[in-house]
Amino acid sequence: MSGVSDFLKSVAPTVASALLGPFGAVAVAGLGRAFGVDGATTESITKLIQQGSVTPEAMAKLQEMEGEYREHEAERGYKYSELEFKDRDSARQANVAGGTQKHLFWLSLVLLTMSLGTEVYLLLNGYPKDKIDPVLVGRILGLMDSVALLVLGYWFGSSSGSNAKTTLLAQK
Repeated sequence: MSGVSDFLKSVAPTVASALLGPFGAVAVAGLGRAFGVDGATTESITKLIQQGSVTPEAMAKLQEMEGEYREHEAERGYKYSELEFKDRDSARQANVAGGTQKHLFWLSLVLLTMSLGTEVYLLLNGYPKDKIDPVLVGRILGLMDSVALLVLGYWFGSSSGSNAKTTLLAQK
């Protein structure tokens, strides 16, 4: 995918930003129309670009799409590359401005306490294996881990570098 994103960044950087952000599905559909691919997916677009099957007509449509995306950015006052970060930031700022920060803090504290308390209890005391299915216990522990990660991700942010690392590892 690195070669594909490099290609798109060099030819149509705004489209590439949209493709990698929250509007990725819309960008894939647009690329599918530009390249003449029905029911386009990320994989089909990637394969088409890697094979070098991009026609001059498709390049012209891609340039046209780039212009449209730049117009959208100018009209709406945002950049596709910043949307993901602005979304999280605006949610946090709304909580601060709206006075709900104190409530969110206590809700987060309760959720973390429940999550960690459940896990510690089960680790120290076990569970009645004849009454509770081990798969159910595993699902409950997984849910508790997810809740804790969401709460911590909200307060401390998540690592978008982790997504980049995962993409790089998948390429090897």
